[in-house]
Formats: sequence, C-alpha cells, structure tokens
Amino acid sequence: MVIKVFLASSSGSTAIKKKQQDVVGFLEALKIDYAQLDIASNEDNRMWMRENVPGEKKPTNGIPLPPQIFNEEMYCGDYETFFEAKEDNTVFEFLGLTPPPGSKRKPAEEEEQEEGEEDRDEEEELRELEEEEEQASEED
Repeated sequence: MVIKVFLASSSGSTAIKKKQQDVVGFLEALKIDYAQLDIASNEDNRMWMRENVPGEKKPTNGIPLPPQIFNEEMYCGDYETFFEAKEDNTVFEFLGLTPPPGSKRKPAEEEEQEEGEEDRDEEEELRELEEEEEQASEED
C-alpha cells in the first residue's frame, strides 16, 4: 500500500506550500512510503484527485486544495484532518496503516477502559484510607 499525497509543485500560496511540506516531512520522519503526485504539472493527477475527494470534503467552490492524502484509492483526508491525527497521535490509523510494533498508541476503547479501571482503583483506595482513619479515631 502506498500513501499518495497530492500536491502543487508551483503553488503561489505560502500556506499551501507549508502544509505540503508539513505532511511530506512528517511522513518521511515516520519512514512511511508515499508518492508525491503533482497536480500543477499533471492534468491526470489533478482530475483524479478532484474526482476522488468525497463531496462532503470539498469546499463550496467544489475544488479541493492540496495537500490531499489517499491510501491507494481510499481517501484519508486533507491537511486539517491530517493535522488533527498528528496532534492525537493517530496518524497510522488516519492513513489506514497498521502502527509499527512498539507504537505507544492504544485503541480508544482500551484507553477508556483503563481510565475507568484507574478511577475505580482510586475510589477504592480512598474508601480504604477513610475506613482506616475511622478505625484509628475509634481506637483513640
């Protein structure tokens, strides 16, 4: 599976260039295989990207701006959704990839379950401490 990043090599927008660099730099840092597909110099790439970005993800003018990210034919998202995944440490899930071994990310359900168990453990400890204090004060 190859991650496809659609970008514009000759964009006049500094914001778009920075977003493209952020995505590419992050993928390189994680050593994720990806292909850069230029929509500025290749009409086929531009048409494919425009046709395959889901309707609800297209701006009001109907033309999605780069970078747009796909895993083969599956749409992953635009820069904003990539950035959210990066902040949440869920980039592999966002890209539809299996996290590498030793990755610190846990499925959300597991995390919530563990948090609930921690809360119960803390409550139990508090109750035990209160009982010990009551017993100590009764003995005095």
